[in-house]
Amino acid sequence: MLALAGAAGLALAQAYPTKPIRLIVGFPPGGGIDFTARTVQHPLQEALKQQVVMEYKPGAGGMLAAGELTRAAPDGYTLLLANTGPFAIAPYLQAKLPYDPVKQFTYIGQISQGSYIVVTRPDHPAKDLREFVAWAKANAGKVNYASAGNGTSTHLNGELMNQATGLDMTHVPYKGSAPAVQDLIGGQTQVLIDAGTVLLPQIKGGKLKALAVTGARRDPQLPDVPTAREQGLPALESVGFQGLVGPAGMPKEVVDRLAAELAKVLANPDLKAKFAVAGSEVHSQGPAEFAAFVKGDNEKWAKLIRERKLQLD
Repeated sequence: MLALAGAAGLALAQAYPTKPIRLIVGFPPGGGIDFTARTVQHPLQEALKQQVVMEYKPGAGGMLAAGELTRAAPDGYTLLLANTGPFAIAPYLQAKLPYDPVKQFTYIGQISQGSYIVVTRPDHPAKDLREFVAWAKANAGKVNYASAGNGTSTHLNGELMNQATGLDMTHVPYKGSAPAVQDLIGGQTQVLIDAGTVLLPQIKGGKLKALAVTGARRDPQLPDVPTAREQGLPALESVGFQGLVGPAGMPKEVVDRLAAELAKVLANPDLKAKFAVAGSEVHSQGPAEFAAFVKGDNEKWAKLIRERKLQLD
């Protein structure tokens, strides 16, 4: 019986996929999630010898797409480009958990990790994060931090900064990173913590000034910008993740096939270079490692949400 089951599983893995695969993207075109999806789409199509069709389902900070995935058939033909917000933060800001990020999905493979960058206007008097914190304390009650919306990683990174520094900056949410960046440039807010895929062009163009990066190492694109830990704020250390997920209950053979092909795609030096230039880093992890990483990230952000008494509804 075991031999028969093994043969059936092998046949399933070899046959899959026999039709196009739908890849849901829970955010509008033009952002960091879209960049990742587009960067892996074509090489993954070639590896699987089947079309990968991107479908945008923006809304509720990515939770709309994640919720839709929980209702999809677990056959490997509906996948989602997952990221930190809807898979480690936003659900815990609801009065009732809309879905369980740890239990209601099949984790296939992590694609990337990236530090966040703390930025302000170029004419701000602070030269680094330490000086900004000192300035913000001297201007208590007048400092606003921008975010790409309630429940996003940019929102929680601002709250993490409040907690780590003892500040009480006011949260100003926007409908996406682009308007948040524009209002920061315009002076309506004073600081933003967002991904390199969003901020690097503005920093390199002289429109924003980087104060710190939140990862464990300096960003190769910003070698002169110290980490938060280097500046005495290890509690501000965080990274964002992106990866491939499916509905709960997918056949192991299909998961293994997808994970193996994704790992081969991510090993390509040219693809790694594209991520590096965009301010992210290819960080390939298999199903078990990826699931464990997301579980740890859930625990971290859920703890912050409890301690800050944050809730959206």
